[in-house]
Amino acid sequence: MLSLLVVVTIGYFLGAIPFGVIISKKFRGFDLRTKGSGNMGSTNAFRTLGWKLGTLVQLLDIAKGVAAVLVATYFFNGLPFTNPMPFQDITVFRFFAGAAAVLGHCYTVFAGWKGGKGISTTAGMLVAIAPVEFAVAIAIFLLVVFASGYISLGSISASVAFPTAMFLRQNIFGVEIYGYHTMIVGAIMISAFLIYRHRANIARLLAKRENKFEKLHIFRCKHSGILGGKV
Repeated sequence: MLSLLVVVTIGYFLGAIPFGVIISKKFRGFDLRTKGSGNMGSTNAFRTLGWKLGTLVQLLDIAKGVAAVLVATYFFNGLPFTNPMPFQDITVFRFFAGAAAVLGHCYTVFAGWKGGKGISTTAGMLVAIAPVEFAVAIAIFLLVVFASGYISLGSISASVAFPTAMFLRQNIFGVEIYGYHTMIVGAIMISAFLIYRHRANIARLLAKRENKFEKLHIFRCKHSGILGGKV
């Protein structure tokens, strides 16, 4: 199991690099987790550090997910265990590495086990594994954010959209997706984990207390919605 252990370990430590904390301390002199929502992810970085540093944090967090998958691909030379399931070996390795990076970001050993929500690192993982489904999820994310102004709602919607798009492409539109049996199981698990990480946001959305990015609220409707009055 040495190969698997190496891939998972490298993936975790790549994901655990707390770029939000590092950049906020270097350029602003404070720990990002002491401001705003207390999260070290890109949403709080945008809100607290501004769009330039927020973009930098987001790109670096995305890069962690991409790097973990690339490392797994580089090290792969066959699974170190019997694989009786219909799971393609290389896809298993990639998912293990990517999931480890997401866990590293959410629970980083370098910052007291307190990390981000995992959306950007998951995005990096998914763009390296399933770029088409990732593009669909991003489109849903942008549509929801522009229609509501809520980053959290966009993230939750994108989390649901990714496995849904994969299922529809394979089973409805007949597109042959390599590693589908592994991908769909992994995608559902990742989606469930991300929604769990947003449980506090969901509670605030239902209570109409979630913070909104007004500048991103481009598509406004005149009628009241379930998320808090006229938008």
